[in-house]
Amino acid sequence: MFANIKAYCDTIINEFVNIPSNRKEVLGKIADYIISKNNLPVNLVYICTHNSRRSHFGQVWANVASSYYKIKNINSFSGGTEATSFNLNAINALNRIGFSVESLTENENPVYQVAYGDNEEPIECFSKVYNNSINPQKDFAAIMTCSDADENCPFIDGAEIRIATTYDDPKLYDNTPMQDEMYDERCRQIATETFYVFSRINIKKID
Repeated sequence: MFANIKAYCDTIINEFVNIPSNRKEVLGKIADYIISKNNLPVNLVYICTHNSRRSHFGQVWANVASSYYKIKNINSFSGGTEATSFNLNAINALNRIGFSVESLTENENPVYQVAYGDNEEPIECFSKVYNNSINPQKDFAAIMTCSDADENCPFIDGAEIRIATTYDDPKLYDNTPMQDEMYDERCRQIATETFYVFSRINIKKID
């Protein structure tokens, strides 16, 4: 794992105490789902309306957290109720932490390779509908990262479980003086809560 990202991860684990108890209860459902698989492959699909910001943060941080806590057989994906593109402001937020984000294609919806370590498999990110063929079609946890997708997409075909961990949209601050600050804040919140999920897995296995 790149040194800057490892250092970032080391700091966010100290922020678990700031997660409200009712929020921890919701996040614990994701940990319980992963544990229920008994080390078999786990598919997590992070879903937001446009698959452009929050859902990509979820996908990326689930990869990083599983590596950080050495939890195997975790496959994370993202999707939306419609396809747009991986938002540049979200990409820049990852770049500021230390990720290496490279565009592999040149079109309106580029495919990006997100790297977080020399010995880690890069993450492929691009905007897509949640049931795109690259995503699992059954036996997955649908993690709803925005209230709009949660309300307007009441049924996710193939999902074993649906968990709403909705986040405020940093898009509200696009082209304002607070743009970078709010993207960094949302990215950190999703990172912290995702790390909390994976921290619970080892604890519950010991229990």
